[in-house]
Amino acid sequence: MTRRQAEKEQRRHDLLEAAGRLFGLHGFASVALDDIGSEVGVTGQAIYRHFRGKQDMLGQLLLGVSAELLDGARGIRAQEADVASRLDRLVAFQVAFALRSPEVIRVQDQEMQRLADADRRRIRRMQREYIELWAAAIGQLHPGAGSEELRTRVHAVFGLINSTAHSMKHHYGSAPSPTAIDDSARALTAMARAAIDCRIDR
Repeated sequence: MTRRQAEKEQRRHDLLEAAGRLFGLHGFASVALDDIGSEVGVTGQAIYRHFRGKQDMLGQLLLGVSAELLDGARGIRAQEADVASRLDRLVAFQVAFALRSPEVIRVQDQEMQRLADADRRRIRRMQREYIELWAAAIGQLHPGAGSEELRTRVHAVFGLINSTAHSMKHHYGSAPSPTAIDDSARALTAMARAAIDCRIDR
């Protein structure tokens, strides 16, 4: 990659990061391209050098996040044959993502209907596979659990981790301190594992 290409790629990354933050804080409809551009020191018009428009930015943001999560979970599955170790790493992976990107989590929850149809289908496919990777691991821990119970456990764990991370950012009004993040990560990890490990009477 040439220096010019590297700079262009960095600018694209910075624009997506700014878009995710603003979409999460204010909502997709309330954010203009000029708002995003000003976050990284360019005009809204300059964004068209990197994206087709605001909807394209939303699609690229959520496609990138979905691919990052899915690739990470696939890698953990490939590296960890022991189910307890695999679940530990999956939880740590999701906790780290949630605490790093609370606004993007809100965008995922609230703005999917704004996506182009093709982007939405691709994201949904990746999300389903991500859930199934988790469900397969939890299923090894609870071999008697049915598919609905496993999906319920996965969504409950995601809800615990993701909503708490977003609520923390809202409570502090800005990024929490590294100490607060570390304390929250330990608490979320322990609570998520408790939700995964708990036995359900059948």
